[in-house]
Amino acid sequence: MSRAFVKENDQAPPPPVPERHVSSAPNRVTPRGARLIEEAIATLEQEVARVPEGEASPSVLRDLRYWRARKSSLHIVAPNPNPTSVGFGAQVTIRRKGRMRDLTIVGEDEADPAKSLIAWTAPLARALDGAALGETVEFDAGGGAEEITVTAIQASSS
Repeated sequence: MSRAFVKENDQAPPPPVPERHVSSAPNRVTPRGARLIEEAIATLEQEVARVPEGEASPSVLRDLRYWRARKSSLHIVAPNPNPTSVGFGAQVTIRRKGRMRDLTIVGEDEADPAKSLIAWTAPLARALDGAALGETVEFDAGGGAEEITVTAIQASSS
């Protein structure tokens, strides 16, 4: 039998868990986003405290490092209470391809497109940034340019 197919050491430790990518963009968060980071850290710290020292899951420890790094770099940006243009923390209604859609522009860790929360660094948010009520912007989602019209802007409720 060829040695190429034989395990050398059945007791070898599992490969290390890869670190979570930390964005190089400034860590802008809404007040809600800051609370979510605090909650994530508290939950992970409780998980670590429940197990004997040195036995915490590598993925839990990795996630705790990630959230602590995000907390140390966060910059809370309160939503403008009376926005006149699209920007961080704003809720905006757009008309895209004939359909209306509500979006809220939030921090990267808060983003959840399924809940209409888009990161301020997302291409769509960048295209809308600074647009005024009634303004139409060009946006290229990779399939050709399209026009998006801002139909409403209001302060976020976060």
